[in-house]
Amino acid sequence: MSPTLVRSVAAEFVGTAILVAVAVGSAVGGITTMGPLGVALAFGLVLLALAYAIGPISGCHINPAVTLGVLLAKGMTATEAAFYWVAQFAGAIAGAALLKLMTSSFGRVTDQTGALGSNNWGKNISGPGAFVLEVLLTFVFVAVILLVTGRAATPGFAGLAIGLALSAVHLVGIPLDGTSVNPARSLGPALFAGGSSLAHVWLFIVAPLIGAAIAFVVVRALSTPLVTEEAALEAEAATSGVSVDQTGVQLPAAEQPVQIPPPAAGGHDHRASSR
Repeated sequence: MSPTLVRSVAAEFVGTAILVAVAVGSAVGGITTMGPLGVALAFGLVLLALAYAIGPISGCHINPAVTLGVLLAKGMTATEAAFYWVAQFAGAIAGAALLKLMTSSFGRVTDQTGALGSNNWGKNISGPGAFVLEVLLTFVFVAVILLVTGRAATPGFAGLAIGLALSAVHLVGIPLDGTSVNPARSLGPALFAGGSSLAHVWLFIVAPLIGAAIAFVVVRALSTPLVTEEAALEAEAATSGVSVDQTGVQLPAAEQPVQIPPPAAGGHDHRASSR
């Protein structure tokens, strides 16, 4: 592992642990007092803060579904994605362990969710319904991330859009299945809650990954005109004897810059903001 990847993986571990401990913790300690709106805002605000805090380090995925979307978009290698996934699940387990400690005799915090904020179905939605819901909500969330971190996005506002998107999907999902859209966030609390939450956790791992894959396909289709336009520009430059560098500046053939070899495979920029 390169030093850059080590820092990125460490940031993903810490970020995911914070998301679970603080955002899921807001449900554990306050779902009956501040309601779904308060919890949804907690998730969005935590992700918003983390996006600007650790985004420059790791891209602030803190969500295996987001990492899958970035991987499919060729924003990182499979090896990098594997390290991210390990860090994210480990961070979620660490954050859930802290919540378990606080709701034990040590912390004496009353668990207002009754299941450590874990996701489940049965009371307000069926299993198949929860599956479709998680695919849909994750599709929306990951699609927003891929679009606002793309080349055509407005610079500087990705974190805000991503945080608001996470709050929005939680407003829809909290009353139904607690909202996952994040396999790590679901697995961590389920391990400590046990029972039906642990038995049903597979859905909240599989469905978000499917939603992320669908988001990639749709975003790639929407982004096709950008690729076509770039190809047309390069073709026009080639026919006119003028080269185009990466900044878009046209240079006469005699003034072409010296080509520098690309960095090693582990050294490219694989960052894309999320959660």
